[in-house]
Amino acid sequence: MLVLLLCVLSASLPAHSLVERNDAPIIGILTQETSRLPPNMTSYLAASYVKYVESAGGRVVPITIDQSLEHYTSLFNYLNGVIFPGGASNLITSGYARSAKIFYQLALEANTRGDYFPIWGTCLGFEELTYLTSGRLLLSLTNTRGIPLPMVFTNDPRQSRMFGGFPPDLLDDMAAEPISAHVHKWSVTSDVFENSTELNMFYRVLSVNSDETTEFVSTMEAYNYPIYGTLWHPEKNAFEWTRDYIPHSPAAIKTTFFMADFFVNEARKNFHKFNNKTEEDSRLIYNYSPVYSSPGGSVFEQKYYFP
Repeated sequence: MLVLLLCVLSASLPAHSLVERNDAPIIGILTQETSRLPPNMTSYLAASYVKYVESAGGRVVPITIDQSLEHYTSLFNYLNGVIFPGGASNLITSGYARSAKIFYQLALEANTRGDYFPIWGTCLGFEELTYLTSGRLLLSLTNTRGIPLPMVFTNDPRQSRMFGGFPPDLLDDMAAEPISAHVHKWSVTSDVFENSTELNMFYRVLSVNSDETTEFVSTMEAYNYPIYGTLWHPEKNAFEWTRDYIPHSPAAIKTTFFMADFFVNEARKNFHKFNNKTEEDSRLIYNYSPVYSSPGGSVFEQKYYFP
């Protein structure tokens, strides 16, 4: 009788009161060029980003460089979010930069018309977001090419979208332990960020860090769009083992998974989908095999390569 009553009540609820959710999110990750590619390959993707998304229940489609605007526009309408990964590509002239600019503009337009579409930038992706938003290169050299640092939150992180669902004890650990791997030589200093009207009006600064000389912005989220950036690498803690500066403490591993869970849940709010399963299957990362790359000196345990 109780079950019947609950069924009747559920059926009588107005449609807008039911929370819509996409439980099969597919996230695109940009590939990028590099000087060290196997023959006949044009770009790569670190496998840790793929594992990062998959750990939170998402699937991945690689977004290869040097495709047409029509190709990227079509692909955008199949994906539920996009990640701009870390790397070393040029922020203005590279294939990575071109595809990032297209997806950034498409995401702004989609979100403006009510089509919720999240973007995430890590390290180089963070830097790319600051360039795309401000229209200028605002980077300064910092001594941060391989150091773990604790989070220096600018305000109560529980008031942010990104960290609002994190357990309080984990937030305490993140502030106390060096759980964020910084692997960058360029940063946006706090002073430069503060003096950029474009960045200040678009992004809320969630954390800063310092190389003991210069304070820089390390985490941000857009005020009015689901656009997020970390200058540090949340994916490395659980999935990269090539460098001693990568933290692997219990709190560091939890940080990886809570960060991944947050972004994949953002992607669940988008309802783009492929036209059919055959087309979906043909685009997924499962069509490619990762290569064990760390024995050759790579900072990545595994990479995917693309022709």
